[in-house]
Amino acid sequence: MQKIVEKYCEMPSVIRKPMWRIWHNLLLKFDKNKEVVFMNYGYESLNGDPKLDLHNHDEHNRYCIQLYHQVASQIDLTGKEVLEVGSGRGGGGSYITRYLKPKKYIGMDISGGVVDFCNMKHSNVEGLSFVKGIAENPPFESHSFDAVVNVESARCYADIFGFFKQVHRILRPEGHFLFADMVKQGEISHIRDNLSKAGFKIIQERNITQNVVKALDLDHERRHTLVSNLIPKFFKGGFLQFAGAKGTERYNSFANGKMEYYVYLLAKN
Repeated sequence: MQKIVEKYCEMPSVIRKPMWRIWHNLLLKFDKNKEVVFMNYGYESLNGDPKLDLHNHDEHNRYCIQLYHQVASQIDLTGKEVLEVGSGRGGGGSYITRYLKPKKYIGMDISGGVVDFCNMKHSNVEGLSFVKGIAENPPFESHSFDAVVNVESARCYADIFGFFKQVHRILRPEGHFLFADMVKQGEISHIRDNLSKAGFKIIQERNITQNVVKALDLDHERRHTLVSNLIPKFFKGGFLQFAGAKGTERYNSFANGKMEYYVYLLAKN
């Protein structure tokens, strides 16, 4: 299991998508108290910037929330209609809806089980809902949203260019794509080319790899404790890899630059 997770990003796209579903289903099974609502690697400032002001009950997810904030706060979402593709366990959607005040926020995920989890777990957040859908064929009409959010999910898709084209389709004429993901060193030009061909203008591109490493350093104890407490012994190595715990190949790939992490602000041309 651990070796599979180590090589996950290098596997063919046709394998990555079903593996992602399996991973979701395992976490649904093991996380009986619904503790885990974030699955991203996190973000921390390198320059001593003022800390994000969070409610007490959000503090334990600070680094994961800070990553979502870096992505979603690139534009003013107040009063806007927003879709998140690959919304996972819904923590990002909950944060954005409660703090950044969009009019409507829909989280879409390929896993029906995780969609049911999110609609139950986050049912008290007004304006937030979750639906099942496929990234390359989202069930929405053209020009439906002011912004689309995608965090650490696109690398799992069978057709990333097809996904970018669909984001362009469902965005309104002045819409924005708020995008973040990890890529292998030297492959970012492929992402740029696909974004451009799909009809997007790059407003801002940031390499935040070292911010992610710092977040994983600071969040290591929480991540390690969650895996130790929730996951059966046979699966622990794989889940530690998935969580980016210090000492794993996933953590090392960020620390040594083998994998890079980028955040984009994109406008629909």
